[in-house]
Amino acid sequence: MKEEDTCLISFHSNMAPSRRLKRVVASQPGFLSLKSSDLTGAVSSRRKRVNKNKKKNWNKHSDINDVEDFLEDVRHQERTTGGLLADKSDDNLFFLDVGQQPKDLKAPEQVQGKKRKGKSQRPLRIDLILQHDSLVPPIKDVLSYQQPNAKKLRGHAKRLEQLAAKGVVPRTQRKLLNRQTSDTTAKKAATEANNNPNRDYYDIWGQETKSSADPWYLQQTGKKLVKRPEELNKKPSVLPAVEVIGPGGSYNPDFFSHQALLQEAHDVEVKKQKAESKIERRLAFNKGDRATEETIFQEQVEGLVEEEEEKEVAAVEEEEQVAPVKEEEQVAPVKEEEQECVGGAITLAEKKTEKQRKREKAEKIKEQLRVAEKSLKSKQQQLFQLRSIKTAIKKREKKTAARQKQRKAKMEAEKVQPRRLGKLKFQPEDLEIKLSDELTSTLRQLKPEGSILKDRFKSLQKRNLIEPRERAKFKRRYKLKYVEKRSFKAIT
Repeated sequence: MKEEDTCLISFHSNMAPSRRLKRVVASQPGFLSLKSSDLTGAVSSRRKRVNKNKKKNWNKHSDINDVEDFLEDVRHQERTTGGLLADKSDDNLFFLDVGQQPKDLKAPEQVQGKKRKGKSQRPLRIDLILQHDSLVPPIKDVLSYQQPNAKKLRGHAKRLEQLAAKGVVPRTQRKLLNRQTSDTTAKKAATEANNNPNRDYYDIWGQETKSSADPWYLQQTGKKLVKRPEELNKKPSVLPAVEVIGPGGSYNPDFFSHQALLQEAHDVEVKKQKAESKIERRLAFNKGDRATEETIFQEQVEGLVEEEEEKEVAAVEEEEQVAPVKEEEQVAPVKEEEQECVGGAITLAEKKTEKQRKREKAEKIKEQLRVAEKSLKSKQQQLFQLRSIKTAIKKREKKTAARQKQRKAKMEAEKVQPRRLGKLKFQPEDLEIKLSDELTSTLRQLKPEGSILKDRFKSLQKRNLIEPRERAKFKRRYKLKYVEKRSFKAIT
């Protein structure tokens, strides 16, 4: 072994006892180290060992202050600048300060009778307070953007875009392009002199002349225009677009017209209360059908006390079953005798003679003649009943005319009423009225009621232009989960 190796071994052997001595001294309770970390560790309590494998200990024993500070800084940048500073260009962050120009150093000269230009452009403090100081855009209202069948419409629009990118024309558009309208313009007539009094009158608002082509050819080639039905030219309702309320709805009506409007609103409310009370009466519980202690006890004891009665009933049923069997045994021989007699009668039946057949034929002919004579007499008798028949016909005609009149009146009344266009029934809007103590003498003090948008929407439904409908109910696929932030929990 070399001298260097021997020196190294002796050095390590001398260092080992000193280190051991230091560890022993540091383990003493009254020892204070000179390091800052040791001093702080001695003052602070010993750190608790926590199992980080469990999820409930993650948030409780994890220091996330640096993450919260970073997120708060990001939110502050979004509020003040509208985004992150790292994403913005230098032109948006810096500007060139050229100093104040000598023109700006001059005091503005005030002209008598005029205000300074800069003072009029300065906004008021109340406007500055009400201004939105955050550059973060407001949250989008999801309900205002939702519409029924939105997913289906987006898929249809996407398919159309794909076809347009490939250069393929959709089938519906292709049919419209291939359809050529027939030339319905009239041929130019030969020019006539303006001073000819016998020339035809030309109506510039008149209908265009029909095509001179063969209608069969137009129908087979698909160039014939479809005739518009006459029903489409009729209005769906005779009601006006804007219905004017009665004189009782004025802001300063007279007494009698206002009372008439209040009576109309009262009748509507009474009708609603009657419908509600009718439903309550039908759903009311009959007190006589209420269970008592006696009936409850009978239900509980059912099948426990009636064993003897059941035995007696079973014995009576057995006796009733035995009695019909004996009667059938007695009736059986009688039936056999009757069958034998009937069989003998069938065997002893003789063939009818010619005289008997002639007699039956003569009787049939007499019966036919009697029926024909009776019908002839009834027809002759009707000649003497012409007056009574005429009066009966007149009565029937009067009844039919009255029914036709009622039917026409009903049809005229239905023109004013809204029709049933969908599964929902039209519900008229409540009357907008003012009570006697709410009336005002001036139009300035009048408080507006109702909504113009709702009024127009109900008017379209009442005039049968759109069907009564409700707002589409959108059901979320997953429920919303509300979680309180740590910053909010710290405050509360």
